[in-house]
Amino acid sequence: MSPDYEAVIGLEVHARMHTRTKAFCPCAVRFGDPPNTLVCPTCLGLPGALPSLNREAVAMGVRVGLALGCTVRRRSRFARKNYFYPDLPKGYQISQYDEPLCEGGWLDVPQPDGSTRRIGIERAHLEEDAGKNLHGAGASREASLVDLNRAGVPLLEIVGRPELRSASEAAEYLRQLRSVLMAVGANDGNLESGSFRCDANVSVRPVGERRLGTRTEIKNINSFRFVQRAIEWEVAEQVAALKAGGAVAQVTKTWDDDSGRCHVLRRKEGSDDYRYFPEPDLPPLVLSEAFVDELAASLPPLPAARRARYVRELRVTEGDARVITEHPALARWFEALAALTTDAKRAANWVCNVVKPGVVTDGLQASFPLPVEALAALLARLDDGTLSGTLAREVYAKMVESGRSAEAIIEAEGLRVVTDEGAIEAACRAVIDASPKQVAAYRAGKRALLGYFKGEVMRASGGRADPRALDAALSRLLGG
Repeated sequence: MSPDYEAVIGLEVHARMHTRTKAFCPCAVRFGDPPNTLVCPTCLGLPGALPSLNREAVAMGVRVGLALGCTVRRRSRFARKNYFYPDLPKGYQISQYDEPLCEGGWLDVPQPDGSTRRIGIERAHLEEDAGKNLHGAGASREASLVDLNRAGVPLLEIVGRPELRSASEAAEYLRQLRSVLMAVGANDGNLESGSFRCDANVSVRPVGERRLGTRTEIKNINSFRFVQRAIEWEVAEQVAALKAGGAVAQVTKTWDDDSGRCHVLRRKEGSDDYRYFPEPDLPPLVLSEAFVDELAASLPPLPAARRARYVRELRVTEGDARVITEHPALARWFEALAALTTDAKRAANWVCNVVKPGVVTDGLQASFPLPVEALAALLARLDDGTLSGTLAREVYAKMVESGRSAEAIIEAEGLRVVTDEGAIEAACRAVIDASPKQVAAYRAGKRALLGYFKGEVMRASGGRADPRALDAALSRLLGG
């Protein structure tokens, strides 16, 4: 990006509430069912059908608002947002406009230097989702069909303030927001099914300018990578247009990852175009103090608080803490493991680098390769010197494959560290004799080469050399 311009980015996130039924009718909320099988007269928009508000969706919206530091309005209102599109059977969307459920709030976004930057939340309001247009479906490749299973599914739209300044920061904002929503149980975090997607409002302005530039909107992005690529492309396009003496058009675009560019869909709508007016079939939503207080008291630990505690109390690295708190089930599994082990920092490293690649997530649920107790027993063999790190990983792989315990595998296959000092010294001598250049460099002051010698001896011993005996032998033979 040109140093003469800065990007101004605001994200509107549409998060599907993790409810069993739709926002205003009893139809089930599921992904992957045959088209148009999860519908009724209400979500089909048939005459005479009246909406009935889902209490579970309201509770989830309040939980998210509280987690984001928002002010939860005790009285909010639904409105009709009028527009025509084939996947909107009523010809309007039930949403909230001038009296949203939640207002204000913030999200702290980690920065590359380890600090955080607080990004404001404008509002969070409840609304219903539209259906899904399927282009190129059916017997003819030119056909467009409509699946209304998704119509009426409850959404929480979270409108961020235009305070993001780069595409990478926008992607990190989405990651952090997703982890918060999953932590409070309001969203399953499934980007593939579209349950967490966003619209990006992007503009640029000269550095030092306070007025906002003309913005474009990029619709329905459901991938962190796509968000970053789309914003990077759009910012570059706007800067190029301004530098050439042109102007930025206020339009709505879509991101096409195959071509690596945004395409114009239509002129950007304003609020007047939607002709909002109060929903006549729903009364104002009034929340009692007791209802909100009960939800506030039931909030689980949030990702930022968990990360801070892991780093402060358990000495976990910032990077590992961030990975672990991306999914609430992973965080709970790690905490159970840490309670059974003597070294939480090492346990976190194992969770991130060894266990997590084998974890299978399904929404808010997750299945793990091993029970917590089994991994704790394996790490205990590291504590008592039975295993080296290399051997422990070998035993772990055999545990996952066979379902046997660490102790059974160690005994059956003799996977123990070699503690014979004579054998270890002989192995060290062999590596030293084969590495004269490295020996000379080490003795000349390149102490980092000690890792090279350790690695070579470990390879020669199949990872079985006792680390403490190995360090002592290398120290003697290399002279310090």
